Amino acid sequence: MAQSLRIIVGSNNPVKINAARSIFSLYYPDMTIDCHGVDAPSQVPDQPIGEDETRIGAENRVLHCQQHHQADFYVAMEGGAEQFSYGPATFAFVVIANSQQRAIGRSSNLPLPQRLYDSLLQGNELGDVMDNAFKTTNIKQQGGAIGLLTNHHATRESTYTQALTLAMAPFIHPALYR
Repeated sequence: MAQSLRIIVGSNNPVKINAARSIFSLYYPDMTIDCHGVDAPSQVPDQPIGEDETRIGAENRVLHCQQHHQADFYVAMEGGAEQFSYGPATFAFVVIANSQQRAIGRSSNLPLPQRLYDSLLQGNELGDVMDNAFKTTNIKQQGGAIGLLTNHHATRESTYTQALTLAMAPFIHPALYR
């Protein structure tokens, strides 16, 4: 019987849970992956603005999971946006932790139309802004802004998956990261 690996994701969003499950299945193919989400507060605004606020949101979610749940790994993803010198973009920070270490990763940027970013500065969440612009419903639990703006060649899940894949490096090669 395969050994089991318990993963707690700091969100009940199925996109985030599926991304975490797929990464741990990739890195631990001989183990049974028990991956589920829990409600974990980010303690940042619902729509984080800036890299620091976004990263802190993901860190806070993982910390909450560590304090309230027992697992082999804890995972959180937090999407944010920022006005960079070259234009506005959305991105995500990911945090993976176990009892020995923690790794922080970041996704690539998705350029955002200025008018959509400006709507975020007025307190709107990106998912709601995208639903309004594209006449969709609850896109944040589906392909997200990424899916809509790339004609579904990339999705919110594929972006989280890539960031999580990179953030796993310290767990796969722990001696190099000590």
